[in-house]
Amino acid sequence: MALSRDSILQAADVKTETVHVPEWGGDIILRGLTGEEMDAYQASRRQIRNAGTKEQEIVLIQDNARANLLVKCIVDDTGTRVFTDRDAGLLGAKNGKILDKLFDVASALSGLSDDEQEEMEGNSETPSEDGDSTSPSPELSDAPSPSSSEGSAPES
Repeated sequence: MALSRDSILQAADVKTETVHVPEWGGDIILRGLTGEEMDAYQASRRQIRNAGTKEQEIVLIQDNARANLLVKCIVDDTGTRVFTDRDAGLLGAKNGKILDKLFDVASALSGLSDDEQEEMEGNSETPSEDGDSTSPSPELSDAPSPSSSEGSAPES
């Protein structure tokens, strides 16, 4: 029997995993991203640039990719995010080996493929030699996304 709309929408399918981080003195709970969150994360890691002609080039933004994912995935016991997107710089200053371990778990929980994961970590070639991509990416903006729960006002 096929699932109904309500059955699909009510399914609790976003998984979490607890990871022991002895260097930090305890456990971290990681939550996988929803489809909408994953799309926004992937789009935020790419930028479309004009290559001086009508051709466009998709450039991967690798700066702090691990921390940018982890601030979205580290949650407390109630499932509430521990960090805001603005905390990525602070988290990115932590031990790279620990961040890499947590990034691997968060990537797996979120469905980030091995190829995408390597690309985000900067371990792969550009999407293609001619700058083409198999999926379109929107141009980035400093404005928050409509679905973002984070405000863009400066913190006091």
